[in-house]
Amino acid sequence: MALIGFISDSHGEWLRTRRAMKLLSGAECEKIIHLGDIEAHAVLDELAGHPVTIVFGNCDYPTRLNDYAATLGLDIQHPAGVVTVGETTIGFLHGHDFMKYEEFLSNPAIDIVAHGHSHEKRDEIVNNTRCINPGALHRAPVYTVAVLDTDSGILEFIEVDE
Repeated sequence: MALIGFISDSHGEWLRTRRAMKLLSGAECEKIIHLGDIEAHAVLDELAGHPVTIVFGNCDYPTRLNDYAATLGLDIQHPAGVVTVGETTIGFLHGHDFMKYEEFLSNPAIDIVAHGHSHEKRDEIVNNTRCINPGALHRAPVYTVAVLDTDSGILEFIEVDE
């Protein structure tokens, strides 16, 4: 079983990010992807020490965050990345770059497009590609992260306490 964790739109909420990371670690995710809008070094501190890959969002300043994230050993794939786990290939980005999003959707090698940006949970098929948004840790009615079992295809949204 290969579990991938998704987290997005922390917007400087380091304490909520800490709680989210505990949930994703407790779920035994082998990979965690932060889908952008990090905004603060304190959020990066909460991601450190975990198998995390990040992209930056439209509210981030990559020049300010990039060097610090690198010193923490975080894998930076800005502005977008692709990872293959088992038989599943995931393209990921923050979501504000609509051209890149469309590029992922039109690529037959991409099974899943994961994104943040909208602050809304999502799990739907668009043009034969599964699109996942884990929700947000800021400005959302319920704060959520998501865990995907790439073997079964089951996606679980997990609520994060305020």
